[in-house]
Amino acid sequence: MKQNTLSTEGFESTYALLVRSEEKERSVFEGVAYLVFILSAVFSIWQVAHQPVELPKGAVIHTSSYAQSANPSQPRA
Repeated sequence: MKQNTLSTEGFESTYALLVRSEEKERSVFEGVAYLVFILSAVFSIWQVAHQPVELPKGAVIHTSSYAQSANPSQPRA
């Protein structure tokens, strides 16, 4: 059985091997994908925040009476 003994100068840590073997194009693509994901989330939040909310004017409408009046197929009690 052959054993390779490396001196301290020839030994590389696992982290050094991973950093050296990392695909540069892949990391650029992942960065762009993360940026697109974050921008889409920010845009969605901004869009929801700017939607107008229509509140009833005048009389107070209770949710149960509003739900019954919105559904004409059910008879009113």
